[in-house]
Amino acid sequence: MRMTRVGMAGSAVVVLGAIGVSTGLGLADVGTASPAAVATAAAPVAAAPLAVSPVTAGVTTLPVTTPTRPAATKATATSRARTAGTSRPSSSSAHPMPCSISGDGACVSLSAKRAWLVQDGKVVASAPITSGRPGERTPTGTFHVTWKDADHRSSEFDDAPMPWSVFFNGGIAFHTGSLSRQSAGCIHLSDSVARQFFRTLAVGDTVVVVR
Repeated sequence: MRMTRVGMAGSAVVVLGAIGVSTGLGLADVGTASPAAVATAAAPVAAAPLAVSPVTAGVTTLPVTTPTRPAATKATATSRARTAGTSRPSSSSAHPMPCSISGDGACVSLSAKRAWLVQDGKVVASAPITSGRPGERTPTGTFHVTWKDADHRSSEFDDAPMPWSVFFNGGIAFHTGSLSRQSAGCIHLSDSVARQFFRTLAVGDTVVVVR
């Protein structure tokens, strides 16, 4: 019985030795190495994962800006206040009308060389004029518009053009004419002002001429 046990133990040693040779381990290693160490040695080495960055070639990232509305500065407000407080006076306030007209009509000052257009008693236009030369002075007084002719020509002065004529005293009229030369008695106005007088004044409206 004792000999049989030895034989079985020897067979176990032979088997374990064969296993150690086939796996590259010594008999001593089999007896001392822990199962975890053996598993670690036998496991394949995992490769480190590659870090892949997203493709950004050709892509331009613009900074995001938020538009802001500039605040009004004190200087700007002051400038506006000064502009509002120093506006030029109107032509009517710079050249007060010397006539008294309650309705629609026109006023002429020969000495001031100026005419005023009036609607509902209020001045709506004021402009420079020229009037009659010596020997053909424009008569003063209160008159009324008698007739109008937009393309009038003078029968006394060789068919001379008198555009936008508004007659108020016989052959005396407001019309387009020279502002540098005196007339034969009519009131010369610039073309734009003569048009305004023609379109505004009606037959029967008052015309006052003062010295």
